[in-house]
Amino acid sequence: MPDPTSLPWPLPWSIGVFALAGAITVAGSIRLAGLGDALADRTGWGEALFGVVFFGVVTGLSGIIMTIVAAGSGEASLGYSNAVGGIAAQTTAVAVADAFHRRVNLEHAAASLSNLLSGCLLIALLALALLASYIPETTIAGVDPMSAVLVGTYVGGLVLIRRAGAQPMWQAIATAETQPDVPHNESPLNRHSPWWLWSRFAVVGLLVAAGGWLVALAAKSLVDVTGLSTGFVGGVLMGIVNALPETVTAIAAVRRGAVTLAIAAVLGGNILDVLTLVAGDLAYRQGSIYHTAGDDELLATTTSLFMTAVLLGGLLIRQTCGWGRLGFEGVLLLASYAAMTAILAF
Repeated sequence: MPDPTSLPWPLPWSIGVFALAGAITVAGSIRLAGLGDALADRTGWGEALFGVVFFGVVTGLSGIIMTIVAAGSGEASLGYSNAVGGIAAQTTAVAVADAFHRRVNLEHAAASLSNLLSGCLLIALLALALLASYIPETTIAGVDPMSAVLVGTYVGGLVLIRRAGAQPMWQAIATAETQPDVPHNESPLNRHSPWWLWSRFAVVGLLVAAGGWLVALAAKSLVDVTGLSTGFVGGVLMGIVNALPETVTAIAAVRRGAVTLAIAAVLGGNILDVLTLVAGDLAYRQGSIYHTAGDDELLATTTSLFMTAVLLGGLLIRQTCGWGRLGFEGVLLLASYAAMTAILAF
C-alpha cells in the first residue's frame, strides 16, 4: 500500500482520490444549499448578499486549500490555474443550473441589483489579477503588493453592495416570471435555531474544504505521474472539482426555488477564487504568484473575464427564453468553456 503522505501516488490512487474528493464536495454542497437558503432568511441578509459572502467563503474553501497546497509546494502555476480555471468552470455552472429551471431563463427570474454589482466586482478583481502579471515584479516580505489591493477592493466592493441593497437606486422590472427574494417559511430547516443552522453550515463547509485538500494532493500527483501540463490539470481538472460546490449548490438552489441564491453562489465563489490568489501568493515564498502565470493561466484568466461579462449581459437583457431552453448567455458560456478546455488540452 503506498504511503499516503509521499507524492507522487500511483496513477490509480491519484484518480481514485480525485474522484472520492469530488464526491465529498458534491454531497456537502447539496446540504449547503438548504442550510444557506434558511440562513439567508433568518439573518435578513437576503439570498444575493448571503450567497456572495458566506457561500463564497464556504464553497471557496476547497479551492483555497487547493491553491495553498499547490503554491506552498512550489507549484505556483498549478495553484494559479486552479483559481482562474475554477472561475471559468463555475460561471459555466449558471448554464447548467439554467437547464434545471424549466419555466423561464434563469437570469430572467433571478435579476437583482446585488448580483449585478457582484459581477462588476468580479470583473474588477480579475482585471487587477491580470494587471499584476504585467507590471514589474515587486514583493514585500515575499508578498506582491497587488494582493493587498485585491483584498481592499473586495472589502470596499462588499460595502458598496450592501449599501446599494439597503437603498437601491436601480431596480429590475418585475414580470410574471420574476422570482423575488422572499423568505421560504415552509422550509423544515426554518424550524431550527440559528445556532443549529450555523453549526451545521460550518461543519459541512469544513468537509468540503477537506475534499479540496485531497484534490490538490491528487492533482499534483497526476502532474508528476502523467506529465500533463499544469495549465490543463489546474485550469480544467482541478477547476472542475473546484467548481463542483458552486455547481451543485446552484442546481439545488434552483430546485428549491431560490434562484437569486443560485446566481449569487456562483458569483460569490468566483470572487473568493480571485482572492484565492492572495492566499497562494502568501504560501508561495519564491516570489509573486502573479508572475508565475504562463500563457495557459493568462488564457484562463481572460476567458473568465469574458464569461463574467457575458453573464452580466444576460442578467441585464433578461431574455425570457432562448436556444435549447438556454438564453444566449448560456450558449456562449458553454461554448467559451469548451473552447478554453480544448486549447488547454492541445
